[in-house]
Amino acid sequence: MPTIVVEVMPKAELLDPQGKAVAGALGRLGKDKFTGVRIGKRFEITVDGPADDAVLAEVQELAESMFSNSVIEDVISVHYAGVDGFGASAAADFAVGNVTEDTDVTGTDVATPPAGETH
Repeated sequence: MPTIVVEVMPKAELLDPQGKAVAGALGRLGKDKFTGVRIGKRFEITVDGPADDAVLAEVQELAESMFSNSVIEDVISVHYAGVDGFGASAAADFAVGNVTEDTDVTGTDVATPPAGETH
């Protein structure tokens, strides 16, 4: 049975108090290489039967109408689990646009890493 993954994140322009709290805790634990954390939601929808473009489109509609609050959240991706390069590596995710640019806890812009480097 195929699984479709929906990822939802707070809008980039909004504060993420949970993410800031986790980032602060990482710093207190001596994990200084991690400068920013944003916390979102991940939904895994199991499809009974074959999944095609129509099913994926239906999940996209659900993601926008039910799984996210469009005022404060963005649907980042809707994809089949284990497909489309998701999770292959950080560099691969940046290269195909699966990871968005953001700012770290100091407010500094975080650039997309060059090819071959990870963030």
